[in-house]
Amino acid sequence: MTPNDPITAILDQLAAHHEQITQQSRTLEEHAAALTELTSTIPDGAHTDGFQPEPAPAWWKLPATGRAEPIARLRAWVEQVYRPGYGHLAATLGPCWEAHDLCLYGLDIAAGLWSVLYLQPDRTPGLLSAQAEYQARILPALADQFRVETSWCTHPRPAQARPGSRP
Repeated sequence: MTPNDPITAILDQLAAHHEQITQQSRTLEEHAAALTELTSTIPDGAHTDGFQPEPAPAWWKLPATGRAEPIARLRAWVEQVYRPGYGHLAATLGPCWEAHDLCLYGLDIAAGLWSVLYLQPDRTPGLLSAQAEYQARILPALADQFRVETSWCTHPRPAQARPGSRP
């Protein structure tokens, strides 16, 4: 067989493809293992030292009387953490937020994430990265949703509490 032999060329190509497929398979296995590790949950009954979120309220199913307690928890977080700690982002939350399901969903997420991120006993590099993501991307996006949602409605609002006004 000479170097220009078509069979040799085909065998070389097959060998190269086999090598690529083998490498891709290894990469896929590594990614699958990493994904499994990232998505694994803590087994039932396992002890954790950090905050574990409660199930989200089923806002779409709750009657007005059933909303009182979860709204009271959110109101406490808004008044104790969100308004004092998040400046211009929190200032855009309209005073009628409790009447908007979008705000209830979003504030539940914001409060739950805040608790998961800031009520941990240890601060790892991964946790620090997640805190930065929350601060720089997640919370501003949610705050903008709250601003838009509470700025178009016809709920009465005090003159000094206009969404978007400076505190």
